[in-house]
Amino acid sequence: MVLQKLFGFDPSKHKVKTEIMAGLTSFLTMAYILAVNPSIFSALASQGMDTHAVFTATVIASVIGTLVMAIYAKLPFGLAPGMGLNAFFVYTICLTMGYSWQFALTAILIEGFIFIILSVTKVRAMIVNAIPRQLKASISVGIGVFIASLGLKNAKLIVPNDATFITLGNLSSGAALLCCIGLIITAALLLYKVKGAMLIGIFATTIIGIPFGETEFNGVIGTPPDVSPLFMQFEWHNILTLDMLLVVITFLFIDMFDTIGTVIGVMSSADMVRPDGKIDRVNEALLADAIATTIGACFGASTTTTYVESASGVSEGGRSGLTAASIAFFFTISLFFAPLFLAIPEAATSPALIIVGLMMFTHVVHIDFNSMEEGLPCFITLFSMVMASSISDGILLGIISYVLLNAIARKWENLNWTIVILAIIFIIRYALL
Repeated sequence: MVLQKLFGFDPSKHKVKTEIMAGLTSFLTMAYILAVNPSIFSALASQGMDTHAVFTATVIASVIGTLVMAIYAKLPFGLAPGMGLNAFFVYTICLTMGYSWQFALTAILIEGFIFIILSVTKVRAMIVNAIPRQLKASISVGIGVFIASLGLKNAKLIVPNDATFITLGNLSSGAALLCCIGLIITAALLLYKVKGAMLIGIFATTIIGIPFGETEFNGVIGTPPDVSPLFMQFEWHNILTLDMLLVVITFLFIDMFDTIGTVIGVMSSADMVRPDGKIDRVNEALLADAIATTIGACFGASTTTTYVESASGVSEGGRSGLTAASIAFFFTISLFFAPLFLAIPEAATSPALIIVGLMMFTHVVHIDFNSMEEGLPCFITLFSMVMASSISDGILLGIISYVLLNAIARKWENLNWTIVILAIIFIIRYALL
């Protein structure tokens, strides 16, 4: 009765052992974020963003977000700081736009509050429906390529070149060779459908990195790093700027579409969609995601979102919030293994970035590149993200070009007032630069 009330666990349909094992499976497929997130945010260490504190913030955000999903939404999904959103935080807001990490955390907090409001009103549906399906797909593809390019750069598989801007790195030694080995190991594990393939690949590559001089171990178990350097570190004097508005909108769109796509995709694969096409408790899932993002920002975590890797646990039979509660439990245990996760070098996390990029790139099949008014905006979106090293610019330019080309083609049926207004706002933004 307690499990049923807390997690929606039905003894006639669900088994405790199955739900717990499903939670462990999902955790193993998600846990790579514990190594990847501190690695990405290490680029901001010189600006005072403590990398060890990022690890703790990542765990706390994952635990809180997943527990909200377990108890409120009663769905078998795990949450953690999202891939792509963390890269947008570091490389676009901080390193390209030049804002502080406190500014970025403030944007996430605001985005979380807005997401909460939108999740309990009809405005959410209006915004979701405003962005064309193909443009949504191109955003996912672009972020995937962007993430993969980060993995290549971090591992020095791609290096700067004065003549060609970038070129292939030295594959015969160091981080580049270690990344290649790790990529082969991880791909082989995925090929044979090994549970926790990416996490195992990261740890295997880390061990191989010892003789390479890339890995330095300082223990396995230790006291969780102090999160206070990141706790409630907000910056309020820029909240009324146009850049803040655009950053918040970008966070909001990516988070919203990612969550909706994940929930629909995972529940469809598990035959949890009703005959009429509707999904039970989807609004609760969106609200849980929004609450997780807001609370996570207070602890210093980038946008927390529902993970598509939750599909691995669902495929193992996870159907209730007990699966999510199990995921949260395993994330809590990982908090005491900070020395192990923080010893993982960038070359060992890079294969995971490349493979996550590949997984996101699969959405390219939903884009019709033969249609100029739809294909070109999608092309502009995904290549702008990579070539300009800016996720937000890719989204903005994609929406602007979509509205302009469809207006020129007189395809008025493809446009709506919401996307037209967004395009006008984005044009004004570039005009004022």
